Amino acid sequence: MAAGRPFEAGEPALLIDDKGRKYLLGLRADGMFHYHMGTLAHAELIGTPDGARLRSSKGAPLIALRPRLGDYVLKMRRGPQVVYPKDLGAILMYADIHPGLTVIEAGTGSGALTMALTRAVGPAGRVVSCEIREDHAARGRSSVIRRFGEVPEWLELQVGDVSDAAAQIEHDRLILDLPEPWRVIPAAVEGLRTGGIVCCYLPTVPQLEKLHRALDDSGRFADTETFEVLVRTWKVSGRSVRPDHGMVGHTGFLTVARFIQPA
Repeated sequence: MAAGRPFEAGEPALLIDDKGRKYLLGLRADGMFHYHMGTLAHAELIGTPDGARLRSSKGAPLIALRPRLGDYVLKMRRGPQVVYPKDLGAILMYADIHPGLTVIEAGTGSGALTMALTRAVGPAGRVVSCEIREDHAARGRSSVIRRFGEVPEWLELQVGDVSDAAAQIEHDRLILDLPEPWRVIPAAVEGLRTGGIVCCYLPTVPQLEKLHRALDDSGRFADTETFEVLVRTWKVSGRSVRPDHGMVGHTGFLTVARFIQPA
């Protein structure tokens, strides 16, 4: 999406106030943004370029930007906990997600990881996202539509057990954000292409132990590594430069393994 292109009704926009607070909008021709410093009609924003400066009804300055995917993930309405941007970036890099791949994902949840995978594989690829809970599947679908305007043609949203898709669809990557990903490993052996990658996102050490045991017992995975991603932001104001008092610490462990031929 080209930078500077005017905002249109139906797409998301991000407003930033003079204190750095961010507000995510879904633009509507008759919409109205309300906050503590007044209001702003969506119609005033529609047609202005990305990066425009605006003022609220009380004269407070606002900057309008198209939200990055990371902004959208952090500010969007959600039910299930999302995979945070710091982990999304690591998943895309360490699972080597690129255009043209066939990727199976579970669970869809609020759709953060689904959107990142869909954008990364592009129209030449395919993402099959599975969610066992119908309410979570509906939430994820809504998030995708609000971000992209529709469900992209190369994204398939399924309600059901990911093991079925993993066993039946030949795929290059299997991305699992599930409480018990080890249960999917036998199915992965059926459908994952040799040289493919499994990537699992887990919050606790006991879950890690069970996952590694399943990967080892299958005899079909190598180059397995587990790590976590920590992010610390800094405050820079003139000559005052210091780390923030808080940081984005542990959210989950990432485990990545390569699928190999049988012995």
